[in-house]
Amino acid sequence: MARRRQRRQVGERRTGQQIQGPVRSGLEPVALLSADQVEAIHHASLSVLVETGIEIMSPAARKLFADAGAEVDMANDRVRLAPELVEKTILTCPSSWTFHARNPDRNVPIGGRWLAYCNATTPPFVSGPDLPRQPGSMETFTQAVQLCQVLDQVHFFYGYPVEPQNLPVPTRHLDAYHTLATQSDKVWRAYAMSDMTDAMEIARIARGVGHEQFAAEPSLMLNCNTNSPLKIDAPMCDGLIAMSAQGQPVVISAFTMAGAMAPITMVGALVEQNAECLAGMVLTQLVRPGAPVIYGAFTSNVQMRSGAVALGTPEYAQAAIAGGQLARRYGVPYKSSNVNSSNAPDAQAAYESMNALWATHMGHCNVMAHGIGWLESGLTFSFEKAVIDAEMLRMMQAFMKPMDTSPEALGVEAIARVGPGGHFFADPLTLERYETAFWEPVLSDWKPYDGWVEAGTKDATTRAGEIATQLLNGFTPPPMEPAIREELDTYVAKRKEELS
Repeated sequence: MARRRQRRQVGERRTGQQIQGPVRSGLEPVALLSADQVEAIHHASLSVLVETGIEIMSPAARKLFADAGAEVDMANDRVRLAPELVEKTILTCPSSWTFHARNPDRNVPIGGRWLAYCNATTPPFVSGPDLPRQPGSMETFTQAVQLCQVLDQVHFFYGYPVEPQNLPVPTRHLDAYHTLATQSDKVWRAYAMSDMTDAMEIARIARGVGHEQFAAEPSLMLNCNTNSPLKIDAPMCDGLIAMSAQGQPVVISAFTMAGAMAPITMVGALVEQNAECLAGMVLTQLVRPGAPVIYGAFTSNVQMRSGAVALGTPEYAQAAIAGGQLARRYGVPYKSSNVNSSNAPDAQAAYESMNALWATHMGHCNVMAHGIGWLESGLTFSFEKAVIDAEMLRMMQAFMKPMDTSPEALGVEAIARVGPGGHFFADPLTLERYETAFWEPVLSDWKPYDGWVEAGTKDATTRAGEIATQLLNGFTPPPMEPAIREELDTYVAKRKEELS
């Protein structure tokens, strides 16, 4: 087992807990739709799949559907799924499992009431303190990985925090996966390719386990994006098949923008989202019954005046909550996202993100993609926004904890001791609990105005940049056994030579 490093977040007191894992919600999920409305969307989705069908670009995937009894039109790659086939096949989808990291203390429970946060995924640009917006590079990619490693509000990597665009495309994944495996001891997800061997081997080697144990313990995730409307590309299908065959989890993620790639009504967009997710879920179970799969929602609206994607909107929040209801209808874990459309880590970025955060938490999403660092509708990873997001996620984690209603916490004896007109500062209950009673910020500045001026009138974005810089300056990679590191280095070097 890897040793846990002695590290705490900037501004936090020591609590004796070195790694903060995912939060388990003590609240019931919010229901935006009635049970009848959920069923209406379900049956409308089944009608879409049997009448319109879905285009499946992979011959291997089409064969799996055909062998299961689906109607496959080879002339246009259209697959039509009977309702009975869909409903029967998805019954084997598991409701929960454990996601295994190379450091067992970083294992992540997926499903139920658990909620895990992830990083913004694959923005082409990056920005930060003294770092104007620019294309991602291997240097900034590594720095983003390191920041995500030290922030406890990132429970696993949902792909590259920023695309390292200065690396050759044929071998880029090898350098990126090697960095994720060595600069972090958290779990990570791979990108869909027709051959997923490199991703699975790097994840397996980093964990130091054999092929049989790797297949029995989910250790690597894949995101299968549908190409809305109603299409799944060949690399997505082939990557899904390879991962499901090895028992590794796949997220079926529908990117349905109402008014552009989906009907303009939000409920119509949800029907399309649901149809695409159901088709992907069916495919995972045709490959291997019981293969872990996650229902992934990314439904929002576009600004009809310009056609631009609008994120963090009231419509997005509605769809995020409704998506959770649909996932629970099928008994599978749910993926949603923390998003915004701001071009800077400013007030707009914060209030749009917080709108999304409330919806994802109240909708009981289990995996939050894009949890930290997302800017510009996903085009930029911001180091300042990552720290701001971590602060907001800490607030949400504190909110989700159940209230203590023990006899002592009810305070009847404390109220009696103090009596009318007194104060509670010196009461034994206060003295016993004052250090841990309330949430305390890492980023927020609660000084009075004069103290804020004396400290340099730094706004939240400036302070976030300073925290990010401090965390990166103090970074040391998590330990890895020398034999595992040597095997990993050898594998990557050999594959780079073969692919170059």
